[in-house]
Amino acid sequence: MDAGSPPTFDEIEDRFLGLVAGRLSRDEVDRWAAGWVLEDGIVWGDLEWWALNCLYGIDLPAGESGGYLHDDEQVRAWLAELRQRRAM
Repeated sequence: MDAGSPPTFDEIEDRFLGLVAGRLSRDEVDRWAAGWVLEDGIVWGDLEWWALNCLYGIDLPAGESGGYLHDDEQVRAWLAELRQRRAM
């Protein structure tokens, strides 16, 4: 994606926190995650890959009814799961 190294767990978690707190838009988090998910040549751990794929597509619309496919409650649940799985 860029000359920098792949994101750390803390950086990935910060994207979830930014969404929950409203500091980051769904669009910018999706674009950030997409850049890493689509980058060739990076070997990801299972948890990193899972978390990045949760964020990739976070801005998908729910359809004609409005809103998002993955609502704020689901984002908070993913954040909680990420924290729980990191602690293991």
